Amino acid sequence: MPDRNVVNLPNALNQIIDHWSPKVLAQVNDQFVKIAKIKNEFVWHKHDNEDELFYIIKGNLLMQYEDKTIELNEGDMHVVPKGVMHNPVAKEECWIMLVEPVATAHTGNVVTGRSRSLEEQMQAEV
Repeated sequence: MPDRNVVNLPNALNQIIDHWSPKVLAQVNDQFVKIAKIKNEFVWHKHDNEDELFYIIKGNLLMQYEDKTIELNEGDMHVVPKGVMHNPVAKEECWIMLVEPVATAHTGNVVTGRSRSLEEQMQAEV
């Protein structure tokens, strides 16, 4: 994991090329702080034991749930409760920060071609 005292989020995000490929920026106790660029639909999934915090840095995100959709705009923060099926969707490129326990699997209870291992997320050169 990168050893930094100060991280400039816009600069770090400018270095990310691939959508849906989060990068770990820091660890706070047992939580990782990650950033990612996202676009289009992700995958329906859930995290059985972990809540997941989304903070919208730039753009807009629709958080789809089985019974509702929540629109998140720049500056909004939202917590996806553990055990709840959800699917993030960004019609245009969206920059996000995630805060989640270190044990959180990227795509939760499913594995797809978009799933990223913790090792891949830790290789942040941002």
